[in-house]
Amino acid sequence: MKKYIIASFIVLMSLVGCSNSQSDGGLEEISIMLDWYPNAVHSAIYMAEEKGYFADEGLKVKVEMPADTNDPLKLAATGKVDLAISYQTQLLMSRAEDIPVVSIAAFVRHSLDGIMYLKDSNIQSPKDLVGKNVGYPSSSVSEAILKTMVEHDGGDASEVKLTDVGWDLMPSLATKNVDALVGAYVNHELVLLEKEGYDVDMFPLTEYGVPENYELILVTGESTLEKKEDAFSKFWKALAKGQEDVQHNPSEGLEVLFNNENESFPLDREVETESLNILLPLMDDGTVPFGYQEDDVWQEVANWLYETGVLKEKVDPSHAFTNIVSE
Repeated sequence: MKKYIIASFIVLMSLVGCSNSQSDGGLEEISIMLDWYPNAVHSAIYMAEEKGYFADEGLKVKVEMPADTNDPLKLAATGKVDLAISYQTQLLMSRAEDIPVVSIAAFVRHSLDGIMYLKDSNIQSPKDLVGKNVGYPSSSVSEAILKTMVEHDGGDASEVKLTDVGWDLMPSLATKNVDALVGAYVNHELVLLEKEGYDVDMFPLTEYGVPENYELILVTGESTLEKKEDAFSKFWKALAKGQEDVQHNPSEGLEVLFNNENESFPLDREVETESLNILLPLMDDGTVPFGYQEDDVWQEVANWLYETGVLKEKVDPSHAFTNIVSE
């Protein structure tokens, strides 16, 4: 009797296994954690899923949201998620701490950050921040950005007051508790403030001594890369198709995005539309294939982080990234 029960259980489990395999169509499962809640920058991911591009590549993709903005990179490093969207500067800082993460593609290949200010504040250039109060989200990179830009413009950065406002960036500027912001994005805070009627502008990083950086990158753990490099190449191939569709038809991309918005973080159609218009040329500028990473960009950012003291030791950027996209 026991043998019969055991045999029946084995048959049942094998049928369950077959059923699961068939329901997934034999697809390989991989997970990706976003850098934030779903918004315009993620449109291509949802478009690729909607159009079946991931399935065409033999993949079943699970999209996850982080509880904290530091989670994606950490979870990718430990293999808790296969892929994560993170930041080039954050990855280099992590590698300096021997955290085994590597970038495999550039998701947004140009900077979104800068110094944001109200136009009626008589700030004409970064050096005008001397004697003023600048809000930032308690980030060593933001401190380095401010110092570099002010000094490049001929000002004394030690005479600028920095106030940690956490992520209350917009309220602090709107209420004039601070005179300017570092750590606010051209595709988000600037768009939201303008919608609310505030006349704001930004000084771009690259015009004042900060090197161009890949704002968002696709990262994985070194050990995960060894196991799933082929799957990641397929993932990016499908994602690139989704990105191309969004570029050709942004309104369709936004519809797909809104169908996947998180209830806890409702999206504003006007804001996301403007955000996507800003993002698309910064994600793929046509100079190289979408996602391709260049050696000199990694080297310049690594050098700048070391020279500004963000990195206490030099990091070899050649170990920080690999391209799953051919030039």
